[in-house]
Amino acid sequence: MTSKKFPVRPAHPERNCWGCDRYCPSHDMACGNGSDRTQHPIELFGEDWAELGLDPFAAIPVEPAEPEVPTA
Repeated sequence: MTSKKFPVRPAHPERNCWGCDRYCPSHDMACGNGSDRTQHPIELFGEDWAELGLDPFAAIPVEPAEPEVPTA
């Protein structure tokens, strides 16, 4: 059994629960406790969610160290 292909840019992500492979309508969830639906990553992180964190060579921002103050 294979899982469904996860849609990268669904037309209306707010209409479904994205917590499992069922993709239930938000008003009729078949799994879980039914208290709240799982949001699609596009709703949480924006249009470029699929590219986040994929560049292993991206520079990690480092805060500069405070210069040492010479004591006299």
